[in-house]
Amino acid sequence: MKTISYYFSVLSPFTYFAGDRLEKIASNQGAKINYLPMDIMGLFNKTGGLPPKQRHISRQKYRLQEIQRIASHTGMPVNINPKFWPTDPKPSSCTIINAPDGKGDKGQLIRNYLTACWARDLDIANEEVIRDCLTNAGFDPEVADIDNSSAIEIFEQNTLKAQEDNVFGSPTYVVDDEVFWGQDRLEYLERYLAT
Repeated sequence: MKTISYYFSVLSPFTYFAGDRLEKIASNQGAKINYLPMDIMGLFNKTGGLPPKQRHISRQKYRLQEIQRIASHTGMPVNINPKFWPTDPKPSSCTIINAPDGKGDKGQLIRNYLTACWARDLDIANEEVIRDCLTNAGFDPEVADIDNSSAIEIFEQNTLKAQEDNVFGSPTYVVDDEVFWGQDRLEYLERYLAT
């Protein structure tokens, strides 16, 4: 059974647009997903990337056009200027790490956070929003009360591992030594898994 190392940021609009396609592909191809939330801004600093607001204006404008274009193509609602973006990704990322396997749906939890940020204009660092996202993914909302010390260490380790795996953006899917960057590369990932 192949394992997909899924590196992502809960702040990424492109991770939002992936929807549940990764989970469907993994199910169809008999693959396992290793969910690895990471610090995208920290990764940018290590791999030559820039936060969106520090990019050249032409890149900033293109990014907004692309977000609107993808939303139109997928039919997914999006606010291109969310009220709570960027926000602190650690509280929600820690719950993804702390959420016990088999007690809820991690893929749904991630999608809940992304939807809260990009479609519902909610702050995913807010405890009430976090509890709601956990509950709606089948997890006990008390996962939000778990001490985050270990989860923050894992979050930082995921970011270092992402760099080692040649990851530089979100979402990125790694299988064997093959890197697939972006929600628009999921088709290529599926083909690779099928071979």
